[in-house]
Amino acid sequence: MGPTAHPRSTDGPLAQRIHGPAGRAVTDPPGLPRRDLPGLDRAWSQVVVAPDAEGTPRHWHVLDTGPLLRERGEEPVATLVCVHGNPTWSYLWRRVVASAPAGWRVVAVDQLGMGWSERTAEPRSLPQRIEDLDRLTEVLGVLDGPVAVLAHDWGGPISLGWALRHVESLVGVVLTNTAVHQPAEFAPPAAIRLARSPGLLAQVCRRTPAFVRATTALSLPPLPREVRDAFAAPYGTPGRRAAVADFVADIPFETDHPSRAALDAVAEGLTALAEVPALLVWGPRDPVFGERYLDDLLTRLPHADVQRYAGASHLVLEDRPEGVGVVWRWLSERTPAGEVHGAAAGADDVADGGDLPPDDVPRVAIRVDTRDLDAPAVVELRGGRRSVTFGELDRLATDVARGLLARGVRPGDRVALLVPPGVELTTLVYAVWRLGAVVVVADAGLGLARLGTALRSAGPAHVVGIGRALRLADLTRVPGSRLRIEPGGEELDGLARQGAATSTELPDPSALRGDADGAVLFTSGATGPPKGVVYTRDGLGAQVALLRDTFGLAPGERLVAAFAPFALYGPALGLTGVVPDMDVTAPHTLTARGLAEAVAAVDATVVFAAPAALRNVVTTAAEAGDHDRAVLARPRLVLSAGAPVPVELLRQVRELLPAAATHTPYGMTEVLPVATLDPVVAADEALGAAGAADRDEAGVCVGAPVARTELGIAPLDEHGIPAEELVTTPGVVGEIVVRGPHVKNRYDRLWTNQRASDRPAGWHRTGDVGHLDARGRLWVEGRLAHVLTTPDGPVTPYPVEQRLRSLGGVADVALVGVGPVGTQQLVAVVVPSDRVGIAARVTGAPAGPGRLADGDLARAVRETAGVPVAAVLVRDWLPVDVRHASKVDRSALSAWAAGVLHGRTLRERVADLVRDRAPRTRSR
Repeated sequence: MGPTAHPRSTDGPLAQRIHGPAGRAVTDPPGLPRRDLPGLDRAWSQVVVAPDAEGTPRHWHVLDTGPLLRERGEEPVATLVCVHGNPTWSYLWRRVVASAPAGWRVVAVDQLGMGWSERTAEPRSLPQRIEDLDRLTEVLGVLDGPVAVLAHDWGGPISLGWALRHVESLVGVVLTNTAVHQPAEFAPPAAIRLARSPGLLAQVCRRTPAFVRATTALSLPPLPREVRDAFAAPYGTPGRRAAVADFVADIPFETDHPSRAALDAVAEGLTALAEVPALLVWGPRDPVFGERYLDDLLTRLPHADVQRYAGASHLVLEDRPEGVGVVWRWLSERTPAGEVHGAAAGADDVADGGDLPPDDVPRVAIRVDTRDLDAPAVVELRGGRRSVTFGELDRLATDVARGLLARGVRPGDRVALLVPPGVELTTLVYAVWRLGAVVVVADAGLGLARLGTALRSAGPAHVVGIGRALRLADLTRVPGSRLRIEPGGEELDGLARQGAATSTELPDPSALRGDADGAVLFTSGATGPPKGVVYTRDGLGAQVALLRDTFGLAPGERLVAAFAPFALYGPALGLTGVVPDMDVTAPHTLTARGLAEAVAAVDATVVFAAPAALRNVVTTAAEAGDHDRAVLARPRLVLSAGAPVPVELLRQVRELLPAAATHTPYGMTEVLPVATLDPVVAADEALGAAGAADRDEAGVCVGAPVARTELGIAPLDEHGIPAEELVTTPGVVGEIVVRGPHVKNRYDRLWTNQRASDRPAGWHRTGDVGHLDARGRLWVEGRLAHVLTTPDGPVTPYPVEQRLRSLGGVADVALVGVGPVGTQQLVAVVVPSDRVGIAARVTGAPAGPGRLADGDLARAVRETAGVPVAAVLVRDWLPVDVRHASKVDRSALSAWAAGVLHGRTLRERVADLVRDRAPRTRSR
């Protein structure tokens, strides 16, 4: 049985509710869906008589859970008003209605002329539709308590125009793929321009269902046919599609359009929502309301949270239905109604993270250190030697900052820098920071496709880069103005001259807020798409200070920067940085002679290089002459990060650089450093009596946490799921959680990822698993995503792999799982020493298909692993990540192993090998 009528005190001839199915009288049958539609409960459908903007009584179709709540004797704690755009209807919000938390009333309207609401003789304009909504909601009584709005497409301006009239009742705003302004520098969306052209408007939008059907055809992945038909159901005849054409015609692109003033008033009025929580849920592949409109809304609602779904299109909540849960979770946690009624709304409880650490932490100002003006700041050896002193760099960065300001870059703007490491990149970074803008840096090692996706996700206002990088930006539709800067070219000097000639004043450095964004960096994407990571200026300053204090990086030291990110911090610390003659985006291009040349160029004391770079240095050591070896004996410290570094490799590095300690700081894009140690020293200590107990530890020891950094472990349960609470008990295996002043501020435009990682509040869940030992040192045992879930419980990969590496004749090994979660079988993939694929390592060509290991090797692996191993497979190399060429691509390896064990053909397996991600090198 459906609900019965519950008269309201305001009911009257213009507020008459006409009830739908389940035996209720229906006086206006056209006002309700005529058949069952997938996902739509007909008990939600109501027809309401309410006046339009002109006072004429109209029949409106709405989905409204209010009567259902009252039938249960409940009063709503808050109301969510959902407003669709063109050419959808309230069916768009069916999942929102179905999943409403306890206490929330949902009202989803069909606008006049749309869905199952009454058709009008005349078109409705934007100001009329705002007034229409105001009068309908008055009749519905939605303003009797707190109210939030959820809107899509042109429902955005309409709902916001309505919301601006009722700010005192508004507790939240959620927008999905909409706009309130057409940026002047961009042409209107091509699809809308085409549909709006006089020759096509009637044909595409009214006479035929082309526009209606095209909207649902945009979805990725494609919607089921029955869902597409449901969206089109109210628009079966030209007469019922008239408002579709009217809606398109009412888009105010032109300055003299009748609805333009109303749209401008909405856009300008959004400052009134500065205290109202806001969430923007976006599908970036929308050809109509793309990311340029997201960027514009963020300038108007800078406090808004963002959930961006890469790959989703116009109907973002259709493409990513999980977004509906995100909307409700956000409303339950971030709005005043949710704060009051969080328990009823299902808000998650999180562990108490303890008191926040004090904020009196050292920070280095992110500007050029000018204490020694004549000392070299950056020395570049690629393509011939070039250098710049600290004094020159400071002046150049200041002039370039003025030049950027003259070209339209403003404080707070995001500036993507696509320039190779060296003088130009360093100058640009410090110029952007001097201006108070935000540096966006994406490593070319991500690969061209993912690089474009990453940059597009950040929504830069400006892109500065070399020619081919700008062409890539154009090809991958990265937004922003373009400025070409070539290494060694005249462009940077020209920009500096332009800046020096202007009278424009830069912001006072003391006025630049520490909590303002300073940089957007990107994760490697080893376990998924690269994520943008936002650091504030204070966070960057704390990170630089921790690096200085942890490794004793005093002004005047000289750093070989074969690891691009840290080449950029040297000038702030007064360190001379030298960029070797190598491709910094391809670490394995650093040779022993190239390293010696870089050390000699500045008499370097510190070397920072990725594991792949160190491996190639060792491999090419035989090419180094006596002079090179003498030079390499000078540095006091070698730092390497990005992936676990085998102790054997570090011992070989020490043979080549005998005076250097070898530290492997543990951390990630979201927080670095977390912990550090010299693995060679630790291994030597473990061989003595004092460290004998260390031999019982499992995983990779990364040392004790650095100063002002706290560690916790979220224990894994029998399903491999980490707990909410944190412990520091030695030996407990779980997710590694860290807190400190240098932790990221947030994930960029990924509210769900940030929420998942920020547990407890102020801590960062690293996605790594490991344990603490009795001495407080951290042992890493792998990635949480790579924990193997067997019938006997979770298995972490690193400890097993370490045991197997002790076998003679094994060059490398990886443990992967095959089968469903919870019942996975363990498969060891071994690279024998006599089968290392040199050709594959260099060229990326497959070195031959894998096979089952012979009896002796398989038996030795099973006896040594310490866990049940279902199969032992042999390969000539292990696929590794593109960025560092050091992390095993376990997803690709697991899929390959499954194919071998399921009996795929030789041709299919060779094709799998070809598709594995390059570069292919023997690595851990």
